[in-house]
Amino acid sequence: MGWVIVGLGNPGEDYENTRHNAGRMAVEFFAKEHGFNGWHADKKAKGTSSTGMIQKTVVALILPDTFMNKSGVAVSKLVKTPKAAERMVVVYDDLDLPLGTMKLSFDRGSGGHKGLESVIKAVHTTKFTRVRIGVSPSTSAGNIKKPDGKREVNKFILDPFKPHQMEELRRVFKRVNAALEKIITDGREIAMNEFNQTQ
Repeated sequence: MGWVIVGLGNPGEDYENTRHNAGRMAVEFFAKEHGFNGWHADKKAKGTSSTGMIQKTVVALILPDTFMNKSGVAVSKLVKTPKAAERMVVVYDDLDLPLGTMKLSFDRGSGGHKGLESVIKAVHTTKFTRVRIGVSPSTSAGNIKKPDGKREVNKFILDPFKPHQMEELRRVFKRVNAALEKIITDGREIAMNEFNQTQ
């Protein structure tokens, strides 16, 4: 049985390289690293998809082309049951983690992330793997400096990364790439034990 990897973000040039698109960008990076078969618009699923193999396992990638808060529409076309969701990984931006870090988790709430809320609602379960990519600034001591208030949060997540932040993000994408490989080949638990230990 194959895996489905979902990269959350917003479609279109206006949202390229924004913080809210970190998940989408990470999955695009993964596809490129593994020579997947190009991206194809799937109007029925309202997403852009690609497929490929990791060792002997079929992997389907989906980038929802709805806006973030309707991401579940695209996911529900590929993941039709809670059981199937156990073979799904959702990659997304996380304000609770500092830029330069990532974390794997399983069976959690949405943490207020609208895209994740939509996916949970669509697949009727929280029992799927998440790759959380940190996007918040931090102090020299490593404490997160999250934006405060709905308006500030919305502005922050829709702002593009600066060039030096993109360099840091690319290093994270390499870790995300390795973590996704490990999930597919060795399973969620082994991947979490390995990638949640060090940054």
